[in-house]
Amino acid sequence: MEENFVNLTIDGQPVKVKKGTTILQAAREVGIDIPTLCFLKDINEVGDCRMCIVEIEGRRGFATSCIQKAEEGMVVHTNTPDIIEARKVVLDLIISNHKIDCLTCIRSGNCELQTLANKFNITKVEFEGDMTKHDIDDLSPSIVRDFNKCILCRRCVATCKKVQKVGAIDSINRGFESCVSTVGNHSLNDVNCTFCGQCIQACPTGALHEKETTDEVWEKLKDQDTYVVAQTAPAVRATLGEEFGMPIGTNVTGKMVTALKRLGFDKVFDTNTGADFTIMEEANEFVERCQQNENLPMITSCSPGWVKFIEMNYPELLPHLSTCKSPHQMFGALIKTYYAQKEGIDPNKIYVVSVMPCIAKKFERQRPEMKNNGLYDVDNVITTRELARMIKQANIEFTQLGDSEFDNPMGEATGAGAIFGTSGGVMEAALRTAQDTLTGENLEKIDFEQVRGADGIKKATVNIGGKDIKVVAASGLANAREILEEIKSGKADYQFVEIMACPGGCIMGGGQPIKSSKIRSEVDVRKLRASTLYTIDEKSTIRKSHENPIVKKIYQEYLEKPGSYRAEKLLHTHYQEREKYKI
Repeated sequence: MEENFVNLTIDGQPVKVKKGTTILQAAREVGIDIPTLCFLKDINEVGDCRMCIVEIEGRRGFATSCIQKAEEGMVVHTNTPDIIEARKVVLDLIISNHKIDCLTCIRSGNCELQTLANKFNITKVEFEGDMTKHDIDDLSPSIVRDFNKCILCRRCVATCKKVQKVGAIDSINRGFESCVSTVGNHSLNDVNCTFCGQCIQACPTGALHEKETTDEVWEKLKDQDTYVVAQTAPAVRATLGEEFGMPIGTNVTGKMVTALKRLGFDKVFDTNTGADFTIMEEANEFVERCQQNENLPMITSCSPGWVKFIEMNYPELLPHLSTCKSPHQMFGALIKTYYAQKEGIDPNKIYVVSVMPCIAKKFERQRPEMKNNGLYDVDNVITTRELARMIKQANIEFTQLGDSEFDNPMGEATGAGAIFGTSGGVMEAALRTAQDTLTGENLEKIDFEQVRGADGIKKATVNIGGKDIKVVAASGLANAREILEEIKSGKADYQFVEIMACPGGCIMGGGQPIKSSKIRSEVDVRKLRASTLYTIDEKSTIRKSHENPIVKKIYQEYLEKPGSYRAEKLLHTHYQEREKYKI
């Protein structure tokens, strides 16, 4: 209806938008770009940075377009000489208190502040004076925090508070001493941070980034006495191409394997195979719990940021967690036992590198529970971004590479393993195996679309073997908290719960390619990446984990069966209550 719309003019263009639309949104609908820094759609819409200022005829001063609503008859100008000059002054002031080391900054070439400085032709800092100086926090295994590069946009704070509802960071102090920090200005390692890395995805500069560990990988690749194995998570193949200018969600599985082999890895395996083992163990565990009616609902344990969250915030619910290790940890354990034995390689000489979309896995891999026979299951975790940097360092033209296959005998995986990378995928993969286990049949219905999609919480009732099973898949820690509160209060009657720390799942992990605020506003990044994984699943010859011939073989030759003594020893773990603050 017409009364639900308003008409305005922006830079001479007539625009018709719904009531409640901001000027910024209205301008973007007709292709007019208004620069922003602090703006993050639906997360941080506060107008603090002043980069998005516009002029409105008949009004004095500038209006902040990211919060100013469009009104009937409004005439807006976005690029007058006064606006351009004011924006340049704003940028000068921000840069005057910003550590300028762009050539060596991890975000060089993908920094929103740098992009704006180039756009406004800022070649020198007009304002000079004292600069705030802060120590770099690099004590955690996952995140480095360098406030000297912070521009006080507070996008990280809003993400941590609103999206994740963790609140590990906040704005403190006043005036020139204002900064983003933690309780008592302690390290992220010593507060309630889950290392999900969503703050990194929100940050427009290099103030937050993953703990880089590629130097150690390079050293191991050079060492002739070290047998270096790479394994790649399902979500990485749907995102790595973005680091080389390819469209969002491009499937680059073959090119990724070729690149890893060119880097010098002795073997390149698929973590999807590890996901298949996770499903075997998890489905078996779920069936046992259902039969015994104990510790239900069972909650998945694949996401280490989520695991750290429940350990800190809901330790009383830890018995509900599946005891399964995450796929890359399971796979690392098998590489250093079954594979080492099969190939006659000393496990002490095997160095497993997991390429992951997740920075929390850097924390997970060094947990003392992730050891077997004194050896860590996984020796190093690098993110999608870190792998891209290694490929660039090696001067490999990624887009020109041909396709290669994963190495055998650990390279065969199913479509069920592929969908692990998106919210609802772990649930769906587990249900495929659980239904065949419970019914004793090879059922043709394997697509559980009830747990797919963008919703942060997806609830469904699935019928398996004549029995209704209530399930829920939640992504994002704010949604996880909502489900846990239901369980804690006794209101929930779910049997199976999937939780991922990152909204949308691993495809949107803290270690994935970073997208600017503008791209995040205009493109459904999650949908594009997720569709790639579902396409891989649909095109797979085998789509159930228990039908993977490699999985069958390893159980027959080594593990015996899901839940066996050896499987428990290698593929399962335990959890612990963890203090929120160690200060």
